[in-house]
This record gives sequence, structure tokens and C-alpha cells, in this order.
Amino acid sequence: MTDHPFNPQLRAARFLPRTIITARTLPTLRRLTTLTGSTRRPDAQVVAVDDDVSVHVFRPASTRPNTPALLWIHGGGMVLGDAAQDSRFCRRIADELGIVVVSVEYRLAPEHPFPTPLEDCYTALHWLAHQPGIDPARIAVGGQSAGAGLAAALALLAKERGQIRPALQLLSYPMLDDRTTTRTDIDPRRLRIWSPASNRFGWRAYLGPAATAADVPPLAAPARYDDLTGLPPAWIGVGTNDLFHDEDLTYARRLQQAGVATTLHVVPGAYHNFDSFEAKAAISQAFVQAQTTALDQALNAAERTSATGPGR
Repeated sequence: MTDHPFNPQLRAARFLPRTIITARTLPTLRRLTTLTGSTRRPDAQVVAVDDDVSVHVFRPASTRPNTPALLWIHGGGMVLGDAAQDSRFCRRIADELGIVVVSVEYRLAPEHPFPTPLEDCYTALHWLAHQPGIDPARIAVGGQSAGAGLAAALALLAKERGQIRPALQLLSYPMLDDRTTTRTDIDPRRLRIWSPASNRFGWRAYLGPAATAADVPPLAAPARYDDLTGLPPAWIGVGTNDLFHDEDLTYARRLQQAGVATTLHVVPGAYHNFDSFEAKAAISQAFVQAQTTALDQALNAAERTSATGPGR
């Protein structure tokens, strides 16, 4: 971790808790999620993909042939959250970029440990790639926190199966490495929202009670995956006061060393999920705009060049 103080634009940092999700708070947080889920984005179309997986579909106002798409995976430490929680972001991306955004409702740990959440995300990706009017060559996968960790794992799984190749992996402060739970050099006073205790709980729930450090599958913790060659381009964003800062920078460097085009966006003094808690702050808006730009370049730039012609 670095020694940056909290960014002065993030005024709520001094009041926010260091941790929210624990085994004790999880039942209450899940009840709150259920109570508020139906009111957060009424304009999304909810589609059942199969008996276990559903998606929230955000369509742009105007359609076009072979529309690009983003498969979005919500965060929540593998144990909390739902497909509706990032609806404002999903609607913004659909409208600004003219693409279809699909937020997946995957099953949560500890009731459904690895590989179920990842397989649910792959089911949604496969479904999306075969929808009429969607260009399967221009699908990005992305998410926040645990959802970004699942997006990174999904890119790896898609590479292994060889059926779908995402055009971009958009990873906002991704949860990538279970080995961070064993670190003793992290100052919790620099953290907000997601603490070492929450991290231990989330990884234990996702990996299952029988998991040991010696047998963690690389697809469960992408930072353990040896061969990162051949993966889609990546955008990785994280704050310096985020528990995942070091593991995210290490993963970005490994991607670059493997020949994967990788953009690293580091926000000095930003804590975990800062752009959601303080969305009006200028650095939060810049963070979201950087994601939007990365998606636009990956999904729309080639089409614009083709439409206008080279050099025009």
C-alpha cells in the first residue's frame, strides 16, 4: 500500500466505515438489497437465461445492425449485490455509447461457491453472444470489485473454451488474489468499505470451507493464473487507498508482460468503490469517464473509422 492520504475531493472518507460486509452484517444487507432492488431501475428488461441465471438488459434509444454490447458483473464481495445495483451506470453506458448493456444476476457465495458464480457469468456471456442483432466480436466484459474479479476470470475461461473472445475486459478495482488475505503489512486506517476482515470472509465464502492455499483453482483467483497471453485488452482502475491496489497493479504488469494491451488508471487517495459513494466528486466522474472512453474505443471506434473512411 502507498502513503497517499485520502484525496481531498473525497470528503466522505473521514466518515465512512472501514468495513461493511461481514458474516454478521450479511443477512441484514441482503434483506436491504431485496427491498430496494425493484425500485432502482424500472426501465431494464429482465430476461431469464435459464433456470438459474437471469439478466437485466439495457437497450439504447436507437438500434443499429450488429450492435456492440457490454456484459456487466456487479460487485459485493462474492456474497452480496444484485443485477440492479449498477443500473444508473448501465443505463448511462447504453445511452452514451449506443450499445446494449446486460447486467447478470449470478448466484452468490457462500451458498454457491466457485465455480457456480463464474459459470453463471459464462452462461450469460454465451447467451448474449448469440442474441440477434448483437455483434459477438464486439462484446466487452466488465465489473466492479468482486464483479471485476469475475470478469477477469471470465476472460480467462472464455480463452480456455475458445468459443467467445471478448473485445475488452473492463476491471474496476478487481478482486483478483486470495493471497492478499494473508498479508500483515496493510494499514487498515488507509482503507474504507472493504477491509482485510471482509476480504477474508469473501474469499472464504467463494472458495468454500475446504479450500486451502495449495489447491485454489487459478480460475477462482485470476492472479494465480500462469499464462495470461492471448487475453483481450484490459482497462484496470484502482485507488491508492484500496485494499486491492497492489494486486491490481501486479496483475496489470503481468498482462503487459504477456503482450496484452493494458491501460492502468490509478487514482491517488481513492478508497474502494469511491466512485459509487461519492459519484459527484470530480475524480469519480473522471474515473467513470475513463471507463466510458475505454469502452467506446474498444466497441465503437472501428465502426466510426469504417463509416467516415481513413484520413477524413
